[in-house]
Amino acid sequence: MTKITTCEVDTALDLITGKWKHSILLLLINGESLRFSELKRALPKISQKILTAQLRDLEEQEVIVRTVYPEVPPRVDYQLSEYGKTLIPVLEAMNEWGIRHAEKMRTR
Repeated sequence: MTKITTCEVDTALDLITGKWKHSILLLLINGESLRFSELKRALPKISQKILTAQLRDLEEQEVIVRTVYPEVPPRVDYQLSEYGKTLIPVLEAMNEWGIRHAEKMRTR
């Protein structure tokens, strides 16, 4: 077992917590790149303002890359950055733990 000498869990959780960030990340993990409208369609309960804010925050944290294509009308794609891809095993582990925990709570 690894001995933890510092606690940067808050740092990691600040990045992925919030009502929508994990959902956005999961969509981008499962797809190559997505347009804003595709993200909005996949998350129908999120407002455009919140989606924009969450995407900007993830971009500022260098977890996602925003690519603007010089077309008319403009096309903007979002995808995980190489750095963001390092979150995949973390999110997969959290998802697996969540599945086991939900099952445990159902069977108690």
